[in-house]
Amino acid sequence: MSDAENPYDASHIQVLQGWEAVRMRPGMYVGSTSQRGVHRMVFEIACRAVNEVLAGRASAVDVTLTSDGGVRVADDGPGVPVEAAGDNGRPGLEALLTHMHPGAEPGGRHAVAMSLFGVGPCVINALSSRLTAEVRREGVHWVQEYARGVALTAPTSAGPTTASGTTIAFWPDTDIFETAQCSFAVLAERFRELAFLNRGLDISLTDERPPGRSRSVRCSFPGGARDFVDFLGAQAGASVHPDVIGFEREDPRIAGTIEVALRWRGSHEEQLHSYANSEPTPNGGTHMAGFRDGVAAAVNAHLRERRLLTEAAPDLSVDRIGDGLTAVVSVKLDRPEFSGSTRGMLGGAAVRASVSQAVREYLGTWLERHPEQAAAIACRITQDTRQD
Repeated sequence: MSDAENPYDASHIQVLQGWEAVRMRPGMYVGSTSQRGVHRMVFEIACRAVNEVLAGRASAVDVTLTSDGGVRVADDGPGVPVEAAGDNGRPGLEALLTHMHPGAEPGGRHAVAMSLFGVGPCVINALSSRLTAEVRREGVHWVQEYARGVALTAPTSAGPTTASGTTIAFWPDTDIFETAQCSFAVLAERFRELAFLNRGLDISLTDERPPGRSRSVRCSFPGGARDFVDFLGAQAGASVHPDVIGFEREDPRIAGTIEVALRWRGSHEEQLHSYANSEPTPNGGTHMAGFRDGVAAAVNAHLRERRLLTEAAPDLSVDRIGDGLTAVVSVKLDRPEFSGSTRGMLGGAAVRASVSQAVREYLGTWLERHPEQAAAIACRITQDTRQD
């Protein structure tokens, strides 16, 4: 077909102004216009508040699903700077809500990236029919209203206050999303997960939508990954040993920390959950491979020392040793290397070696110092081997 029959010139180029591009292709920014995209919006707004707590600037985060279909996220930190320039290198309120900041929030191991795309609250503002920001800072209560990403007012003083913190409430635009309704269960699961992985985090979720049947859950777990394993194993059958085996270690070789908790239970189900910088890694990666290496090495060494494996017998396989094992493996790295853009698999050969060594050393020592529980674990594993 010739150019004359199918002309293409500058008149065919569409230029989108302001937030039109975001609203025309919302899936590029929140992944979907289904309920999954609405959940991404909640996580994006909650991310800033959660990181305020992890940075020590706030003590708690409160998320509320309001009766009129909105979502309100509040923290008790110092409050987002209202002035345009901001302070401490952080953006002011209007910059936060109108300027895109692509990529995950800086902070390395000390920050959580709760959304896949890390585009910031400004995109949620553009995809909301309305948004209200309230800041309580330095004795003044500030309020600003937005509609579809556009400021309706400048930040306006609503009077004095003795409190501090930031509250952002938004209503997903039903012209864009198939539903504006969030799943309480989905949000609670993710917030609970974050609280398990970050001991200092206190986050609550309240659902005001059911008439006369408001429900809420508070997530705060000082035991960290140990509490997580207890939670995961609550309905997985009786435990082989009473104690959860767990440790946390910093390793400068990977510029990060390793936290591991595990327990063998009576069921044959294996539950292994891995995370990198508090993000789930459903496809595993080097941290999970290192964990499996370390567990296998420690258990096989213990069995040989107790002469439960002969010198001629081969090592038990990782799958055999992992039968009935519930474990959480969490690494927090300053410079995580993910395989692929979705961050579902962690890379980095040094991570595998570091996790393997840490697990092998700690689990080996634990088995030596807890002979009765170690015997129960060994009996379970070797009995299953004999049944084969």
